[in-house]
Amino acid sequence: MSLILNIDTSTETAGIFLSSDGLLLSSALNPRQNDQAAWIHTAIDKLMRGAGYQMKDLKAVAVVAGPGSYTGLRVGMATAKGICYALDIPLIIENTLELMAASAIAQSKNLKIPQSAILCPLIDARRMEVFTAVYDSTLVELLSPRAMVLDDASFDTWLTQSPVLFFGSGAAKWQQVCHHSQAYFEAVVFSGEQFVLRTYSKFLRNEFTVLAYAEPVYLKEFYTHPK
Repeated sequence: MSLILNIDTSTETAGIFLSSDGLLLSSALNPRQNDQAAWIHTAIDKLMRGAGYQMKDLKAVAVVAGPGSYTGLRVGMATAKGICYALDIPLIIENTLELMAASAIAQSKNLKIPQSAILCPLIDARRMEVFTAVYDSTLVELLSPRAMVLDDASFDTWLTQSPVLFFGSGAAKWQQVCHHSQAYFEAVVFSGEQFVLRTYSKFLRNEFTVLAYAEPVYLKEFYTHPK
């Protein structure tokens, strides 16, 4: 049995997800971004005990490394590394934008978008800036993750080639300036099931990150979510 603790504190709502062999067993969410540091350790303890496991039963810890909230990323990474160090178990890293795209693919049948649409997750990074990337419908990266200041031509390269689904916390500000006929805007729900499936797949392939080199993916020097 591969029991994995999965941690995401990259965006407004923090989540912890306990999984076994790729199946989600239980989870806990915290929508109060300002108290993630105080919440996370108690929440992990309750999650483990509630599922009938002890910390020593864990085989790995997975964490969403970013991009996202500067403070949130530090909280999640420090927590994950601390547990891995204490238990001598491996660390698995996930990218926020790729995980968002995977959630969109899983929900694509319920979204009002063309089948050929490519995927553009957007994370709010204050003012007109976002963290973003572009993926095709099989999760192949077409534009690497980056910080971007939006203007009315930001995604013209992609919109002239294909329909594009824009989603995430930064999509609303882009929708205000984007009026392209191939731009689609839909709500995509973060999928804990996709998170644990992806981390289990990496566990099976031994895709672990050396603890000493594991760092949050900030994409720029400093970021906190606007109050």
